[in-house]
Amino acid sequence: MSRIAIIDADLVGRKRHRFPNLVCMKLSAHEKEQGNDVELKMNYEDLNQYDKVYLAKVFLDTPVPPEILEMKNVAYGGTGFFYDKAPKLPVAIEHHMPDYHLYDGFVNQQIAAGKRPKEFDEYLNSSIGYFTRGCFRHCPFCVNKNYNRVEAHSPLSEFLDGRRKVISLLDDNFFGYAGWKDLLLELRATGKPFKFKQGLDERLLTPEMCELLFTSKYAGDFTFAFDNIKDARLIERKIVMARQYTGKALKFYCFCGYDREGKWDAAFWTRDIFELLYRIEILVKYHCIPYVMRFYRYAESPWRGVYISIARWCNQPGFFKKMSLRQFAELNGEKSACYRYLAEFEKANPAAGYFFDLKF
Repeated sequence: MSRIAIIDADLVGRKRHRFPNLVCMKLSAHEKEQGNDVELKMNYEDLNQYDKVYLAKVFLDTPVPPEILEMKNVAYGGTGFFYDKAPKLPVAIEHHMPDYHLYDGFVNQQIAAGKRPKEFDEYLNSSIGYFTRGCFRHCPFCVNKNYNRVEAHSPLSEFLDGRRKVISLLDDNFFGYAGWKDLLLELRATGKPFKFKQGLDERLLTPEMCELLFTSKYAGDFTFAFDNIKDARLIERKIVMARQYTGKALKFYCFCGYDREGKWDAAFWTRDIFELLYRIEILVKYHCIPYVMRFYRYAESPWRGVYISIARWCNQPGFFKKMSLRQFAELNGEKSACYRYLAEFEKANPAAGYFFDLKF
């Protein structure tokens, strides 16, 4: 029997991480099936005592000690290391039922320390997997940019644990798959609530999709993406259509900080913030909730603090629904960094004032 350590680098290296790593759970299940002793390790100490260490991460900016990657017993992978060039898992692991108990010790420890069980819903109550993989959009910033189409990946039986209350799907572009309807009907037939964690492609919505999706037993907010200002008219038409079928909350990931022209100059940073604010204005108009996602190079912007302030406002719906961005800054206080960032941007760009006063 071999001693196996599995390290979820995002869990170790990030302040908040509320979603288990699917690869780690599959690796754990596979190794346990081989009769090996598996441990979820929460640090990088004493790794020499293990026969094999698996290290995985999703996010590029998650820190990992570089010397760890040089160790002979360490195997590492994931988009956090290789982005769109991440090597695929062996078939026997990729299509293995996940070990949904890998994180039990971590979760129990956190709850014992005073954290609310609700914070660990995804660890405790979700069956997690992919029906489909891939996309055809070729967005230059996306880890899926090398795909040409959406492909079938796993049957539901491969990752469904009947004891778990919710089905959590990680599909890249579910409605881009030709067989989406059969899969959606299969989800509905389980009687379990389900959700698409990565968001859905609003641009593809049809009346049939809307009727089936919005009458399903869905878990949480319906989530889509609004990444490009050039899609504004199409997105707005699709929201109007969606609103014929549901009055429930619609959430939109709003990606920003990425220059498609590759310049990242002063003009881009100002334009990008205005385009983000314009997208937010459209979403507010239809009572949709933006969730701001920043490309890592936003930190290079002279308006870095403005990006942070907008994200803090939008990504906390309790604030976003009750006050304008200006009121949010005032709540932070006139001496706060948030207030100063917005005041400096408005002084340089007076037209921003209109957007700062928008309310949900």
